Amino acid sequence: MTGGVEAAPLRSSDAERLAAAYSRNRDHLAPWEPARSDRFFTSAGQREAIDAKAALVEAGSEVPWVLLRNGQVVGTVTITGIVRGPFLNGHLGYWVDSELTGRGIGSAAVAFAVEAAQDVLGLHRLQAAILPHNSASQRVLDRAGFEEIGVARAYLRIAGRWQDHRLYQRILEPPGAAAVRE
Repeated sequence: MTGGVEAAPLRSSDAERLAAAYSRNRDHLAPWEPARSDRFFTSAGQREAIDAKAALVEAGSEVPWVLLRNGQVVGTVTITGIVRGPFLNGHLGYWVDSELTGRGIGSAAVAFAVEAAQDVLGLHRLQAAILPHNSASQRVLDRAGFEEIGVARAYLRIAGRWQDHRLYQRILEPPGAAAVRE
């Protein structure tokens, strides 16, 4: 990707280093994520979360990756809520370690996920929801070709309260789609 960071599929063996990453970034992520129990920040809590995701991966409704730098987890990027059929849609989520923000890693992670959604998963659309005051994520999505499609009132319970979110989408073009439409 960039800056010596690579994306790798989330595995059960990532629990300890993912717990370390979440612990290291607890304050950094708190304003942007749901309220978390203390257990979430432990290896056991992450192992439980990874095991829960494994069922969703098996069902084809989620694809999670860890962002690694020198063997250390420095973020995640995930496509969740994948719906097949005529919708072919997924929801994008990501975060980057506080020590590495502003270095293009978030943009590279989103570009990676867009490519995987289009070329590997065969999705037609990716959506993302961000807090209105998260200007850094707005810039990442803008650079990645997402367009704002509206505001969802009281959309997600983040940092302990229901908060509005700006909704974004990117329509994905499978290889050769433009030629088919012409």
